[in-house]
Amino acid sequence: MLFQSSIKRELSRSFGATVVILITIVVTIMLIRTLGQASKGSVNPSEVSLVLAFTILGNLSILLALSLFIACVGTLSRIYRDSEMVIWLSSGQGLGLFFKPMVGFALPTLILIAALSLIAWPWSNQHIQQLVDRFEKRGDLERVSPGQFQESANGQRVFFIDKASTVKGQGNNVFIASQEGDKKTMTTALHGHIEIKPTGEKFLILNNGEQLSYNNDNATLKLSEFKEYGAQIGKSDPNFGAPLPRTLDSLFLLMNPNSQNTAELTWRIGLALTAFNLVVISLALASVNPRAGKSAPLMLALFTFIAYFNLLNIGKNYGESGKGSPYIMLLFHLAVLGIAALWLMRKHNNWRILNLRAHWSGFGKSNSMKANNGGNLS
Repeated sequence: MLFQSSIKRELSRSFGATVVILITIVVTIMLIRTLGQASKGSVNPSEVSLVLAFTILGNLSILLALSLFIACVGTLSRIYRDSEMVIWLSSGQGLGLFFKPMVGFALPTLILIAALSLIAWPWSNQHIQQLVDRFEKRGDLERVSPGQFQESANGQRVFFIDKASTVKGQGNNVFIASQEGDKKTMTTALHGHIEIKPTGEKFLILNNGEQLSYNNDNATLKLSEFKEYGAQIGKSDPNFGAPLPRTLDSLFLLMNPNSQNTAELTWRIGLALTAFNLVVISLALASVNPRAGKSAPLMLALFTFIAYFNLLNIGKNYGESGKGSPYIMLLFHLAVLGIAALWLMRKHNNWRILNLRAHWSGFGKSNSMKANNGGNLS
């Protein structure tokens, strides 16, 4: 009882501290990334905090799995370093007996990781996609910020309005660059305003400007002047914003199996299996080398997690491509669990390859001696 309570108490302290540190680091990184997307016009600047919250919620399962792994490796490494492992082992507590208290501590976290990956991951991605699509589908002129070049929704036009523009719906020193097929057009005007037709279509009316057009087919260049010129704005692609597999509910993926849906579903289930495998790996991985630094086990744990997670993404992409079975990652998790279990059993039973060689070599020598003695007696 004292053994299990001591292990769980130290694991809880290490896990809590690790979660706080990782969330702080990830929030900072995600904030910089989201601000970069907002500066490029991919995200509404007024919705940065909302996008950040959904992003953190969607990636919380990965953070919890990493925190659990680091907490297990750090706790066991500290026990080795302070020679407490010698005391536990000498009192009859083998390394394999650490498995029960560690899994008992990790079980609520494993259930939470499974729930987050199956429910919170698609829910947060769906809301992020809705925010991005709503911002992308706004009118072209609504995208334009004075003093900045801004691309249209379909990517075929670039707008610029001078900073002196202050009246809503009107602008000065307007610049438009567009491309339709092989025809490229650049239009400049001193003034511009928006007109809405009875059909609901929006037109940008330019006054006192010039237009330069170039046609790649016949390599002709045409320059024209105008007092008034109208350009339709606000068109959008009807196929824009199609749902991605990561935004679909897990139940929908299960009821509609195909290569992409099944690969996404197995990836979500694999997050919980990954967290469990990492707990087993931490038992086999944790050790202390006096010649290495205190952070060596944690660095090894970090590299192990990165390698494992990258293999998950590679397997997911391989399954989505349709070249292989989308269930291949489930077999991968079982293989990793088997290797980790054998590794743990080797350390628990103190198996050594050299000891096995010595045993078999000694067994062979005894047999040869018996054969020689038998020959002499004869």
